[in-house]
Amino acid sequence: MNKMSPVNVTANGREYAWPSVPAIAICLDGCEPEYLDVAIAAGLMPALTKIKAKGTVRLAHSVIPSFTNPNNLSIATGRPPAVHGICGNYLYDPETGEEVMMNDPKFLRAPTVFKAFYDAGATVAIVTAKDKLRALLGHGLKFDEGRAVCFSSEKSNQTTKAENGIDNASAWLGRPVPEVYSAELSEFVFAAGVKLLKEMRPDVMYLTTTDYVQHKYAPGDSEANAFYAMFDKYLAELDALGAAIVITADHGMKPKHDANGDPKVIYVQDLLDEWLGKDAARVILPITDPYVVHHGALGSFATAYLPKGADRAAVMQKLAAYDELIVVIGKEEACERYELPADRIGDIVMVSSENMTIGTSEHRHDLAALDEPLRSHGGTTEQEVPFIVNRALPDLPAAPMLRNFDAFFYAAMAAAKA
Repeated sequence: MNKMSPVNVTANGREYAWPSVPAIAICLDGCEPEYLDVAIAAGLMPALTKIKAKGTVRLAHSVIPSFTNPNNLSIATGRPPAVHGICGNYLYDPETGEEVMMNDPKFLRAPTVFKAFYDAGATVAIVTAKDKLRALLGHGLKFDEGRAVCFSSEKSNQTTKAENGIDNASAWLGRPVPEVYSAELSEFVFAAGVKLLKEMRPDVMYLTTTDYVQHKYAPGDSEANAFYAMFDKYLAELDALGAAIVITADHGMKPKHDANGDPKVIYVQDLLDEWLGKDAARVILPITDPYVVHHGALGSFATAYLPKGADRAAVMQKLAAYDELIVVIGKEEACERYELPADRIGDIVMVSSENMTIGTSEHRHDLAALDEPLRSHGGTTEQEVPFIVNRALPDLPAAPMLRNFDAFFYAAMAAAKA
């Protein structure tokens, strides 16, 4: 429904081609590249196998911290957190002492690609698994004009035309609202995407899932293979309907446990309490969100706010002596290296090693709900993600130059050439 068909659309300083067929970006939450490799080798993903043969296959880098909110908003804006402001799932305001979720659009500092296309006359569809992303992704869209839809699987039975562009998406799709901790939450996203592509034929569509399966199951596990086989069936339908598709991920996923299956954690708040006094410093784990059952709020990136007068260099030197931490740097270097907003980052930034996580204090983490050995993300070892286009783009760069937030740039390019 190319109403205005402009030559290009500008969003946050980048020019996007106007798609002649639907341009779709799919974010497979937590999709460590090995998941796809193993499932393909097992013959479980024939559609993706064909797409890889005819299209373009690369690896890309996610933004750091390699968490859900920063990367989804980078994909949605085409820019790193320094531009859009969402540097974690969770934010600490040192002036008020409050720790808050960054789910509210008030924290977003840049318009989305979706808004730019919508303002140019395009039709836009967004489906997310968890509702925590919906308001951010749909910010700036108008749902009373019949050109925009944005809803989550999690609250699909609560959607309205005024707020989401569709009444009761659960009834519309003919599927019950899935359990939030389930593979079905993501399957709902794919099924909705296929139906929207058939009925609405949006110019731009974003489908983003949950990493419940990836947190629990390793590549090659039967449950993981079943998830990717399920995805492949919907991917075949989307591809057959003529859309230009980019498949990527917000982050990878690594095992974070020892040989006995116990979580591997360095509790940094306990260390800082010992060195500086109890609660003098404040360790923030940006992985924290309302859905901590499958990861216990343990990830591989953390930031620490130090008390006034603390010797930051001395604290960093002590932390760097721990092999569990592969990066210990000050705010200034972290913001430059990882393109982060300086006013939302603590005095120190830490990244743990591939099989290690960072905690606050041991007594603050309830790990009783972890019924599988811990798998998590957040650091540089989970930065490499798939980037697969179902069209030939021979000039597509590779990581580290290629970023997951280039998804819509190349989806639109591929769609314009169709």
